[in-house]
Amino acid sequence: MNSVTDTTGGFSDTERAAMKQRAEELRASKGLKGAAKLAKELEACIAAIDGLEGADGAIATRFHAIVSEEAPDLAPKTFYGFPAYARDGKVVTFYQPASKFDTRYGTISFDEPANLDDGPMWPVSFAVLEITDEVEERLRSLVRSAIS
Repeated sequence: MNSVTDTTGGFSDTERAAMKQRAEELRASKGLKGAAKLAKELEACIAAIDGLEGADGAIATRFHAIVSEEAPDLAPKTFYGFPAYARDGKVVTFYQPASKFDTRYGTISFDEPANLDDGPMWPVSFAVLEITDEVEERLRSLVRSAIS
């Protein structure tokens, strides 16, 4: 069995590794404030992106540029090891690479602080195989809406 489906105590090896990653992220920024914390979180985000290969690396790199251009007030950081972007410490959006859980596509997701509400139901996660011009424009629109 692969590590995604092997379970002990209800969590797969991959899920436990993600939880350990999140705990490490919190420890790494503990005690840091202001610019020092932002710099450390930006460094971690760039390292997470640089650690990705193939389509995951290309998507994460382009998404980082899109968020930087459309929502410069969002602070880059990591979230369970994923490249993420936050406002006031709360993650607004993040990229979950396909390679992390051995899935056929990565996802760009938006958390609760994102302003994507559209009636009683709306999408918050999008499968992305590559960033074409059309996909890029859609992502730009989503990011702009998320921060409005």
